[in-house]
Amino acid sequence: MKQRFARWLLRLLGWQIEGIRPEHPRFVLIAAPHTSNWDLPLMLAFAAAFNLKISWMAKHSLFFPPMGWLMRAMGGMPIVRHENRNVVDEMVDTMQSAQALILVVPTEGTREHAQYWKSGFYHIARKAEVPIVPSFLDFSQKRGGFGPALVPTGNISQDMQYFRDFYQGMEGKFPGQFGPIRLKEEDNPTP
Repeated sequence: MKQRFARWLLRLLGWQIEGIRPEHPRFVLIAAPHTSNWDLPLMLAFAAAFNLKISWMAKHSLFFPPMGWLMRAMGGMPIVRHENRNVVDEMVDTMQSAQALILVVPTEGTREHAQYWKSGFYHIARKAEVPIVPSFLDFSQKRGGFGPALVPTGNISQDMQYFRDFYQGMEGKFPGQFGPIRLKEEDNPTP
């Protein structure tokens, strides 16, 4: 019922549904381009259209009353960015202890233009030994969905090239706010 409603709603809004439902029980889901507040409700609608129960990370300030309980009910996981915590290791532990978990990690970390993607999504998937599935909202063609999974190899530049190729030509609601698909580690590799 929820799946049919989500598909009906997306079509009513003029969106095309593309890709196939990821079948992995546990994976990191990246959502890009992320340039607008509309990205969250659309991501939730596309997840419902594919009958996926997702958990998504967001800044903790979104979880205060009166909306906090609703954000958690929709799968939100508050992240306190200003505290000195190792969020990657926390999410790896969460991922490894779950039978099934689809963890949405915002690669850009902001709706504003960023010079680099945050690398947490990559390190969570690598350490937890789960694939990364790219999802997309292409406002230029009003289409969204999921792409094929990538199992991270540890070769960051090669793996990131997969995502550069995948997202080639896709635009967020505000195209100028979608920065380069690049990790800092690509410019400053650790020995």
